Amino acid sequence: MIDKNVNVGIVGTGIYIPKERMTAKEISEKTKGVWSEDAIKSKLGIIEKPIPGKDDGTQEMGVRAGLDAIERTGVDPKEIDLIICMGEEWKEYPLTTSGIYIQEKIGATNAWAIDVQQRCCTTVAAMKIAKDMMIADEEINTVMVVGGYRNGDLVDYEDKAMSMMYNLSAGGGAIILKKNYNKNLLLGTHIVSDGSLARDAGVEYGGTVNPITTENIDKAYKSLRLFDEKHMKDRLNEISMKNWIYCIDKAFEKSGVSKDKLGYLAVLHFKYSMHKYMIDLLGITEEQSIYLSDFGHMGQIDQILSLHLALEQGKVKDGTVISMIAAGIGYAWAANVIKWG
Repeated sequence: MIDKNVNVGIVGTGIYIPKERMTAKEISEKTKGVWSEDAIKSKLGIIEKPIPGKDDGTQEMGVRAGLDAIERTGVDPKEIDLIICMGEEWKEYPLTTSGIYIQEKIGATNAWAIDVQQRCCTTVAAMKIAKDMMIADEEINTVMVVGGYRNGDLVDYEDKAMSMMYNLSAGGGAIILKKNYNKNLLLGTHIVSDGSLARDAGVEYGGTVNPITTENIDKAYKSLRLFDEKHMKDRLNEISMKNWIYCIDKAFEKSGVSKDKLGYLAVLHFKYSMHKYMIDLLGITEEQSIYLSDFGHMGQIDQILSLHLALEQGKVKDGTVISMIAAGIGYAWAANVIKWG
């Protein structure tokens, strides 16, 4: 039997941001001037973004974020029962399990670990999975959702179709959840996916269909691209905002909270006009969100980063109702509701 009286709360967050930066000017230069510095800033909404240094591997950034979360919250790593790694598949060594590596490095010797993947939707999905598992399994009381991201490595800035991914950056994030924490409650979540877009974007070379060879090696490592640009853009224009609003509405409905109580939107980085449209559509002000123009799009780390910054800046206080929203290529849309305090 599922115990309806169980609650799951957020203990805290951890973040790792690489020191190296790429500016709007440098992005413009990489596009060979197709995009001006001003357009990168005003249309794409990127002032600068963190990029990985020599030692900033995907798994390693997850470790640093996990350690940061432990330090900030005071949670004993031996208390952690489960690690759900939402870090990306572009990592130090293919076919290694990132969660198990992070478990070892942060000293979570009593945990078990698993990697999950839904591209930039993974954190919201992993938080839902964590909550559902805590409710269903009496042995799981503390969960860390953690991972790193550096898919920007794979972007070809001379590919005009890829402008929507010029913002891809690098970093790590972690969020610790506890059963019956009785505050900072994770309430409802809703997720939608649409398989008609499953093969519209991805990395072209390096899998079983197109292995890396001596002939394609020069382009293989910059081959994150849109396979069917027209279909993807037409389909997203048709359904994306509709699916997002549906996820938000359903998450609030499941939470038993009125949508007009929304006090802070933890939202991924996308072009500024879309950010503004979303804010206006939800009837909140720009002060009730953070536009990540100095960070770019850190994939599924964005929602943790946004909450982390909002707590630091006092935008989230006791009583604030938060919604994390996300979208990931494939395509997936997600939203959750959190009642802080």
